[in-house]
Amino acid sequence: MNKPSDHEVAQTFDRRKFFTATGATALVTLAGERNKAEASVPACEAGKEEARTGNGSWTYRAVSGWGRLPEGISFGGTHGGIATDNAGLLYVSTQSSTGVLVYDQQGTLIRTIAQEYPEIHSMVHAEENGVQYFYCTVQKGTPAEHWLFVKMKTDGTVIQKITAPPEAGFTALNEWRLTAAVPAPDGSIYIANGYGDSRIFRFSKNGEYLAAFAGKGSADGLCNCSHGMVLDKRYDQPLLLVCDRENRRLSHFDLDGKFVKHVAFHMRRPCQVSFHGDYAVVSELEGRTTILDRDNAPVAFLGDNPDRSQWASYKTTPSEIKPGIFSAAHGCFIDRDANIFVSDWNQSGRITKLERLNI
Repeated sequence: MNKPSDHEVAQTFDRRKFFTATGATALVTLAGERNKAEASVPACEAGKEEARTGNGSWTYRAVSGWGRLPEGISFGGTHGGIATDNAGLLYVSTQSSTGVLVYDQQGTLIRTIAQEYPEIHSMVHAEENGVQYFYCTVQKGTPAEHWLFVKMKTDGTVIQKITAPPEAGFTALNEWRLTAAVPAPDGSIYIANGYGDSRIFRFSKNGEYLAAFAGKGSADGLCNCSHGMVLDKRYDQPLLLVCDRENRRLSHFDLDGKFVKHVAFHMRRPCQVSFHGDYAVVSELEGRTTILDRDNAPVAFLGDNPDRSQWASYKTTPSEIKPGIFSAAHGCFIDRDANIFVSDWNQSGRITKLERLNI
């Protein structure tokens, strides 16, 4: 019998340990669906570059050249997020002076916004009283605005900023290092200090400090890099779903900051989450994107990279990464048609559109 590869061993390990007991049945189903999907997906035609990934009803093709930039414009590290507006335009934040890139669905660049904020780490779309906004966390601004929350309109007009509150008790500038921000139904704002002490701060809609919870650690209710955060509306009450990246898990907190439970374990350093009905798409820094169902059990793995040397590797260039494969999936977004957009974190940036196939 041939000895399994390290990648095959790792995959088996992941699928056995990935989730709580509630997901065990789903894992068995997933394996069966994967086999059926692989048998039903034809090989690429000669001369055509079309990479496919996923399984069953979650089978995708990578759209070649989507989001290609004009000569002279670069992504930077695409160490950011992806969001949409009501018209279906895609907003992709970059790690460069291009700011936020705005694309149509076909991947044509329409305009750029927010050039004064060349490192927006996360973006969440919201509509309030008929006006659309993005709730953003900023790592670097121009000339000297670093590590702040920014609320802006879809044209890039900034209407609100929040910096480190005195109540946080910080004594050094580098203790306030934001990673995510989301609005709550009552208008309050939750901001994750993921690259700092992993606390999550709650502010009023006017930016007044209200409370803080979580913090650094591995015990229940703590996080080791509260990297991504989203309002989870799949259940009886809205909850905060937090990507506890270095603890490799997803956790629920209620809107009062009380820890509810961990909902997924043994992930590959989860970064951000996007919802499509009862399903959640999770970008993972170690070369994969995962789709979870309402029970937070996996139904598909996308772009799973067998080359571990590329996982979370900033030095990896897009030319080294095969189409439909991820090296360091950071930002993610799933649209109304269940197409998925992923930004890889690397030295020159990379955006992938995965188009859902009817299989």
